[in-house]
Amino acid sequence: MLQKFVLVTGALDFAVGAATWAGALANPQPGQFVALMTLGTFLMMAAACLIWASRDMAARAPVIFWQGLVRLTAAGAVLYAVPAGLSQPWEYALVAFDGPVGLVYAIGMTRVTGQSVIALLLCRAPN
Repeated sequence: MLQKFVLVTGALDFAVGAATWAGALANPQPGQFVALMTLGTFLMMAAACLIWASRDMAARAPVIFWQGLVRLTAAGAVLYAVPAGLSQPWEYALVAFDGPVGLVYAIGMTRVTGQSVIALLLCRAPN
């Protein structure tokens, strides 16, 4: 079940990356176009990495674990930004979606591998 969860949620990054490209191309803005095109490609790369990692989660757990940290960082940044007046309403979705997904990835990889958080941070896979 965890494998399918990683596969499906990872594949959704392709759609988010394509939407990021579409937004950049639909209304190109100086100072945003290059960043959005690069971010869109990065999201698609993350999707490819997660799909690849889902096929052998024990050996590739650090990839999934680090993607969990990326998602938790996004959710945490929004939680910090809201009271500081630095967040936009659309960013609340990052807390609702990416926060739980990030927790599942991070906790799931410690359970799948039996590795510590430190071992996964250091990209160690079980032997």
